[in-house]
Amino acid sequence: MKLIHLDALFFIVEFLGVFAGALSGGLSAIRHPQYKYDWVGVLGLAFVTALGGGITRDVILQHGVPLAFNDVRYILISLGGALVAIVFEHRMGPRVDRGIDVVDAAALGFFAIAGTTRALNDGLNVMSSILLGLVTAVGGGSLRDVLCGRTPHVFERGQLYAIAALCGSATFLLCNALELHRATSTIVGTLTCFLVRLLSVRYNWRTEHIRGRAALS
Repeated sequence: MKLIHLDALFFIVEFLGVFAGALSGGLSAIRHPQYKYDWVGVLGLAFVTALGGGITRDVILQHGVPLAFNDVRYILISLGGALVAIVFEHRMGPRVDRGIDVVDAAALGFFAIAGTTRALNDGLNVMSSILLGLVTAVGGGSLRDVLCGRTPHVFERGQLYAIAALCGSATFLLCNALELHRATSTIVGTLTCFLVRLLSVRYNWRTEHIRGRAALS
């Protein structure tokens, strides 16, 4: 019963991340400042954002066909998120940029914990679990950025993104080590990532530019 419960919890978090990722990817494509994407472009970038990190994670784990290709619910949920972006983007008006930040932060948190959970369930150690959580969290967005013709956002100086995912994964594993209920650990880890990401946007917390820092020294 415990295993079934943990599997159900994993899929709930994973599916929430897929929906939020597709919504974020779709909105980003529609609002892209340079390119004008049609339906194919918006749906394609939404699917890549929603499923890219999870597929990369499953390939690393080498458990056969990635879940996104083995469970039709992933495709349907991604499609739902993309369609919501297409239908409601024009109704959000000037609030759309703030909406993208919120949805993107939510997707980041869900994916970070889903990836860490999958690694933990497979018996990986703490460092490997954190790394796999990070790959799941930022993989889809990085692939989206590459397809849009730019350096992945996670590699550039800017507001906390990968660091937020790391904070969420580490908090989740700490709660798990303290033997809190897995659902509690999941909620706390997801909220940690979500809040760190949103606070970095709100207060413009930014990482340092290494080259400029070296020049000053």
